[in-house]
Amino acid sequence: MSMDVSDLIGDHADLTELHRYAGALLVHLTAEGTPPPRPPVDVPDYWLSPALHALARIMAGEDALEPLTRAAQLDGERTSLFLCLALAVCGHGDRIHASWLGTAFGDLSPDHPVTAGQRALWLAAARGAYGPAGKIFVLRKLDAVEVPPDQDPWLKALVPAEPGLVVPPSLADFPELAQIPALGVPVTAAARLARLRGRCEEITSVRQAPADARWPETEPVAVLRTLIGQGGPTEPLSSLTGHLLDDVQPGADPHLAALALHVAAPVVKAAAESLAASTLVDPPESITVPILGNAIVLRPDGPDAATLAEAERRVAARVPRRGMAFRGAYPLAGVGVVLMVLGVVVAWPFAVGGGAVCGWAWWLLWRRRQQERADAVTIEAELASLREVTQGAVWALHEYGREAKTLQERAQADLTAVTRLLRRGPRAG
Repeated sequence: MSMDVSDLIGDHADLTELHRYAGALLVHLTAEGTPPPRPPVDVPDYWLSPALHALARIMAGEDALEPLTRAAQLDGERTSLFLCLALAVCGHGDRIHASWLGTAFGDLSPDHPVTAGQRALWLAAARGAYGPAGKIFVLRKLDAVEVPPDQDPWLKALVPAEPGLVVPPSLADFPELAQIPALGVPVTAAARLARLRGRCEEITSVRQAPADARWPETEPVAVLRTLIGQGGPTEPLSSLTGHLLDDVQPGADPHLAALALHVAAPVVKAAAESLAASTLVDPPESITVPILGNAIVLRPDGPDAATLAEAERRVAARVPRRGMAFRGAYPLAGVGVVLMVLGVVVAWPFAVGGGAVCGWAWWLLWRRRQQERADAVTIEAELASLREVTQGAVWALHEYGREAKTLQERAQADLTAVTRLLRRGPRAG
């Protein structure tokens, strides 16, 4: 869209004045919807000069055939683009000729990036600047280009993945179960499908902008600045698909999103069907779950007896080994008895020492007995907790199985709604 007018400067001193008028024109169009007085100068052989005269006559309701013909002969594409955008930003897009829109827009190709002018017309038509016919025209241009069938980019754009694990109500007390693919995949798919339905409802319910709506400094105005030689955007580097993916992301322009969703409807419908199909999975007959550090196989009718017994054996085997002090209690007691006998036979101090040694041995044995009892209580508590948690997990699986039916029904309802919304398409008006 860049233009070289350096060859005109030497021949036409009025070129600067013409550009100054064009800048004032743009301010009037965006702020008031009316043009300033007609161009004070005329620059022959430069398309913008007759195009400005034509715009002034069109805005005044006069015949503009003569300047239109001259401008089109000099540069038909730029003339058409200028008139389409200028009339759009001031709320008079209904005054354009259908042939101008066709000439200005050109053709789209998946192998070439969308031009700044095409994007500006795309936005203007999406917001209803050219009425239903203009929107349909752009839709047909977009539909003529095949959209890649890969579903994942569209799902990422429409409904980005949840930041955390999706846990159904049935597994609220056992969120680790939702990490098992056989249980978590259907739940995640159903949640994403529900969000996809909500996003489609949001996009398709957008209200059309008023017919006289004007734009701030966005694509149409920026492209007009480029056309009149006041700088502006370089050619966009994004492809058609790249623009469409950007347009359907949350927070994007709702009018562009409506067109993009319509163009991508076949891919989005296929993605919704894939998500719904992911929910149509019966809960597994058995799963292996780590419970308190033990791998136990759970079935709908209860835990597997063999794996539960093995887990209980491992828990019971975790009795701590006692030190040498406990194993030396009995020899100490023997030494104490010998000393006590010597105290009776030889001298009483031996008896006192023997009593002390026997007391020490008795204390060691008493402490060992107390710790063994504490170990037994701890082990029994761990076994009870293991059985309780295992039984709770089994009941959670029962609840998950009942919840799965409701999940599948809701997913089918969401799929039906998404299909209906996609079939409805963007509002023409």
